[in-house]
Amino acid sequence: MSFEKLFSPIKLRELELKNRVVMSAMGTHESSESEDGKGVTDKLIAYHVARAKGGCGLNTVEVSSVDAASAPSGFLSIADDKYIPGFRRLNDAVHEAGGKTCLQLWQGGLAVASDQTVQILLPDDMPLSAEYTVPAITEERLYSVIDAFKAAAARAVEAGFDCLEFHCAHNYLPHSMLSGGLNHRTDDWGGSFENRKRFPLACIRAIREKMPEGMPLLMRIDCHDDMLDGGLTVDDVIEFCRDAKEAGVDVLNISRGNIVSAATVYEVAPVDIPKGFNVEDAARIRRETGMITMPCGRINTPEFAEQILEDGKADLVVMARAQLADPDFCNKAKDGRLGEIKYCIGCNQGCYDYFVTSLSNPAVKHITCMRNPALLEEKAAALKPGTKSKKVLIIGGGIAGIEAVLDLKKTGNEPVIYEKSGSLGGQFVLAGVAPGKRDFSYAAEKAVANVADQGIEVHLNTEAGPELIEEMKPDAVIISAGSVPIVPDIAGSNSESVIESHDLLSGREVQGQSAVVIGGGLVGFECAQYLASKGITVNILEMKSEVLTELGQLRQITANFALSEMPITVHKDTTCKAVETGRVVALQGEKEVSFEADIVVMAVGTKSAETAAFQDACQKLGIPAYVIGDAKKAPGMALDAIHDAYHAVLEINQ
Repeated sequence: MSFEKLFSPIKLRELELKNRVVMSAMGTHESSESEDGKGVTDKLIAYHVARAKGGCGLNTVEVSSVDAASAPSGFLSIADDKYIPGFRRLNDAVHEAGGKTCLQLWQGGLAVASDQTVQILLPDDMPLSAEYTVPAITEERLYSVIDAFKAAAARAVEAGFDCLEFHCAHNYLPHSMLSGGLNHRTDDWGGSFENRKRFPLACIRAIREKMPEGMPLLMRIDCHDDMLDGGLTVDDVIEFCRDAKEAGVDVLNISRGNIVSAATVYEVAPVDIPKGFNVEDAARIRRETGMITMPCGRINTPEFAEQILEDGKADLVVMARAQLADPDFCNKAKDGRLGEIKYCIGCNQGCYDYFVTSLSNPAVKHITCMRNPALLEEKAAALKPGTKSKKVLIIGGGIAGIEAVLDLKKTGNEPVIYEKSGSLGGQFVLAGVAPGKRDFSYAAEKAVANVADQGIEVHLNTEAGPELIEEMKPDAVIISAGSVPIVPDIAGSNSESVIESHDLLSGREVQGQSAVVIGGGLVGFECAQYLASKGITVNILEMKSEVLTELGQLRQITANFALSEMPITVHKDTTCKAVETGRVVALQGEKEVSFEADIVVMAVGTKSAETAAFQDACQKLGIPAYVIGDAKKAPGMALDAIHDAYHAVLEINQ
């Protein structure tokens, strides 16, 4: 595909973008490393420059506080003139790299509570504890925030931004004042929809007043409210957007979500949420307002983006995490190098989960990405060729091994990979078997195809041993042998009805109406989803008091969504005692219980494969050896495995 629509220019007022791809604002927490925790850093500049060089049409710089008293640490601020030079440096660097910039103007409402030193501004009183209630924002303070948006816009213009974005979504103060599900005031700023529109429209007019006539103003807006009684409907949003257009907004960035309910899952939607879930609402809003519109939300392939534009459902497309995973996404897509793209899979491990952790753990400085270990380390951890080409043996063809061979080849080395099974991809492919997880197997398939395209030497159905190292005498060895399933000591565990989790997800035929999955971790849950999608009733037995503990907050929410929609029941504090014909016997405390089971799936966990012989052979020959992923620690996260592989390559190239 040529993606002619995606890579065609578009004009917004007097600003011309070279293509229709927009990187929307994403919190990085990198500003925490600045002098006061709220400024631009060299790493943030390098991060944006990399995406501009990678061909992005418009870089949106993350949420930037407009109001000093409510500006939290770890988030950018433009609430004072002292921040202008940092933003100017960023703009100059991005412009030199051929990019365009947008600044997202933000007042965070409840979201600033991560910093206990700043003010929380809310439409209504909110009890935080028995001792303290956050008082509703006063009318005087509302006017001061409007003035703060105006002053911030003037600073952003002075700093050299090409356009600005007003954030009116995600529970932040403008959205909270607009939504009847969040604003229950009885004064002139609440009650009727006309009253609730007053604050965000006043902010828009204030911003527009300080912008040059030819500079476009974008607005991030929720297409509707989820899980909020009395919240915004699509009809409400269309009416408000028409008013916003009259007040000076040019482009609508259609989003969704709030942080006071499970709808927070739609803000940084994980793999379990359907792709492009905002597209249809965005298309209707575009049609009924006549405004330039761009949807966000799980648009991670150029083919899908092109189709949205070709179908006339949007004018631009937000592809944000796609460019966290691969800063060269746009250039690769435009050039037709689709196999080389590292696709975002919506795992949320590095972006959202790291961001949340960074708010309370000083050791976590900024976000990262499973697919891109150099995220926000573009200079310090850039892949570079070594002083000479090295022959490197990779033992194990899971996703970490694949990433290692591709990075080695990219930097001028000669990698050789040995995989004992008949295909590459490992557990990444298996994860994609579960309903809604296709992005995992898709990313693995593309990476495997790229291995072939690059002409890398691959040996399948070949179990490497220490003698191979002695025979080959490579310059380095990466041991990514993975893990093996733990076999529990349960009576009847070798009966015909029992199947190991990896065998099930590899496509082994199963028959029956009922199943028991022993183990409530991620793999057990994926097995349960896979079986339930075939109409099989599933009971998950977990001996601990919690399940899915390895998942972050948002994927736990989507897991609960799935549990409510599929014939799956979770039994915590339940220990399997025996597998018998047609049933599983278990203990819940002192009580013996049984569950019907035509199929029993063992998913109790894994342990690292034996690697001592490989390491001994390397030590004997003086060959550097790197044990990565599950072979180092099992069970592990895919993010850690890929990061292990990346850093092994960095060391090999030194």
